[in-house]
Parts: sequence; structure tokens; C-alpha cells
Amino acid sequence: MTPSLDPSQSNSPHPTSTHSFQGWVQGLRGNNHVQFLQLRTDGQIYQVVAEKEFLGEEIFKQVKTLPQETSLIVSGVLQENAKAPGGQELFLHSLSIVGESNQYPITPKEHGPDFLHNHRHLWLRSKRQLAIQRVRSELSFAIREFFRNDGYTLIDTPILTGSIGESAGTLFSTEYFDLGQAYLAQTGQLYLETAAFAHSKVYCFGPTFRAEKSKTRRHLTEFWMLEAETAFLGQEGNLDLQERFVKTVLRTTIERTLDDLKALDRDPAPLLEQLSKPFPRVDYGEAIQILQTAGEEITWGEDINSDREQILTTHFGTAIFIQNFPRAIKAFYMKQNPENANTVLSADLIAPDGIGEIIGGSEREESYEKIVERLKEEGLPPEDYSWYLDLRKYGSVPHAGFGMGLERVIAWICGLSHIRECIPFPRMIYRLSP
Repeated sequence: MTPSLDPSQSNSPHPTSTHSFQGWVQGLRGNNHVQFLQLRTDGQIYQVVAEKEFLGEEIFKQVKTLPQETSLIVSGVLQENAKAPGGQELFLHSLSIVGESNQYPITPKEHGPDFLHNHRHLWLRSKRQLAIQRVRSELSFAIREFFRNDGYTLIDTPILTGSIGESAGTLFSTEYFDLGQAYLAQTGQLYLETAAFAHSKVYCFGPTFRAEKSKTRRHLTEFWMLEAETAFLGQEGNLDLQERFVKTVLRTTIERTLDDLKALDRDPAPLLEQLSKPFPRVDYGEAIQILQTAGEEITWGEDINSDREQILTTHFGTAIFIQNFPRAIKAFYMKQNPENANTVLSADLIAPDGIGEIIGGSEREESYEKIVERLKEEGLPPEDYSWYLDLRKYGSVPHAGFGMGLERVIAWICGLSHIRECIPFPRMIYRLSP
């Protein structure tokens, strides 16, 4: 517990010096002699002990009848208690009510997911959500920390764009003044590539948008994505970077959020065991053969869905890279595999436990002619990508990159079954509020 000291007592060595906290009533339990008030402050839950014999009948009655989510200022003496949240508890001397709370809708009883999402603005105050959002915060910090330590420059890429980075069928569009259609960014990658030719090692981290009409537990229409681009890097180096990155940020986040994971009943030991193993690099063709042997009716050229991803990660017992996908099912900017013209130097990192793909990456095509050819194959007008094609005209170099979805990684760390819990305000095809 990090108390806010009473200024008049802050320099006093006396053990009965008082401390003050500002917060909200998370819960209340006890009897006619003592009440234990759970106070939420700074996103943490602390215990405040109210004793009738010390406080007197009037103040004790006031404590005992405090409604959930009433905001308070409490003062008292802080003492060690290993059984209390945070290892300390406050013995109450006085309190004042800042804001009343009447008939708070989210009670300790069970509520359905639809009700909770309708009250998402209040659900964020629950113990479970407090823990998840702290994990999200620590993971986000660990990501930025990793790239800063590795010498990468942060580039903020635009959210409004006139270019398509992924499938044209998953775009949110809007009228953009007199210039026609603009789109919410599916990826910052194309812009990030331009910055890599300036800074060599760059990353972006922000919201992205996919208008996929999917209701699965693994999809959101708005999610956060980490993307990195590195000049003079090939496919193998790109996979090395991805594996080191994922293992570093997950281990760091777990180390910093052990109490939160405990609150979520998440034992991190199996996950740490998975992270201790090398991530196998499985050729797409080999993956298809494994699935066929497992009884799946799948042929070369098909994409691998989430159920089949789970079969593959179970087969290997850890996260895996599936690499060298068919050229026909991947984006125009991926480099053609020199050993097999029907495939591209791409890879998806698949997490186990039903999480699925957390990273998609590739070596990028550096040939001007091949990029133009692929754009035409996809029905995309090359003139709309003139600025992107300039990279292949003025000092083109081999380069590679990847994108990682933040919410799926949070679900993996926390052991969550649905990524709608992994973002403060989830956006799905059937939900735009609150």
C-alpha cells in the first residue's frame, strides 16, 4: 500500500501517525462489532478496519450502511497484516463521504455477459477487470520498453488513410471532404515501411480496425496492434526477433503482475514452461500434412482456421510458427519465396490454449516490378500506392516486419476465453456502446 500521508503528520516518527486515502467502497463485510471495508484507490483494493468500540455507535453505523461505490476520504493508522490485501490495513479513525451511491447496478450476484457489457463503464471497477487492465498496462509498457532498449524509433502512423493494407472487404470507409473515400487503418505497416528507410528500425503501436463480420471470441472490430519494420533484415532474422520479443515481454509482464494473475486464478507456471521452449518453425505444407494425419479434410492452398491451429499447437506442445504460406492467400507486399514461387516468405505465430494467431509477419517484397504485378492481381490501382512504390525506386533494400494483436496476447497471459474482456471498451459487430 502506498499511502497518501496527512501533511501534518508526514514527518512524525510516532507509530500512531495517521494516513489518509481517497477512494470508493468496493465491498463491506463484518458484524455488529467490527466492519471490514474494501476501499478501491489507484486501481487497488485495500482493507479498512472499523471497530465499534473505538469509533462509537454513530460513526460505526454510518460505516456499516455505506452503499457500494460510495466515494470516501478515510483516515486512520496503518498497520501490517499479511492476510490483508497489500499486506497492510488501515484502522479507521474518521471518514467523510464525497459522493453518494444509490442502487449500484452491478452487485456481487452473477450477471450475464450482455448485462455486464451494457454496463461496461461500471464493470471496469470490478476486481477481475482491475486485474486485467493492469496486465494490459504492464504489457503495453513492456512492449515499448523492449523496442526502446533494442534501438527502435516509435513512428505514429495515420488512422485515416487512402490506401488498403489488407483485404478490401474488411475496411471501414468514410467520405473525406472532396477527396473521395478514406479508410480507417487496418494496419500501419505501409507507412512504417517508409519510416524504416529513414530510421532502419521502427515500430508503431495503436488502434487498428477490421470490418470483419465475425462473432468469434477471438475477434474485435477495433483492437490494438504492435507493428515493427526492420531494414536489412530477412525472414529468419525476423522470426528470431519475433520469438525474442514475445518471450521477453511476456516474461516481464508475468513477473510484474503476479498478484493480478493470482486474482484471475491464472497459474503462470504452464505459460512460463511454454516460453522456455523454442518455437518450432513449421512449413505450411508440413502443417497441412499433420492436419490430414489428424483426420482433417484440408488441402494445400486453404487457410488454417482456429480449430486447426489448436490441433497444431497441441501437437507441438507450445507456440509455433507456420511459415511459407501460399502466395494466393497472402497480401501483395510479401516477398515471393525464391525456393517455391507459389509461396511467400511469411509466418504466423500461433499461441496455444485456443488463443490462435498472435503475430503475422513476412519479409517484404523489395522489387518494384513484382509489387506492381501483385497490386494488379489484387485489383488495386498502382497509382494509389505511388508513395509506397517509391521505396522500391530509391535505394530499395531487403526488409521485414510483423504485427502483433495486443488483446490476444492479454488473453494468453491471463488465461481468458474471450478477448472482449481484454480491452476497456470492446467494439464488436453487435456492440458500439458504451
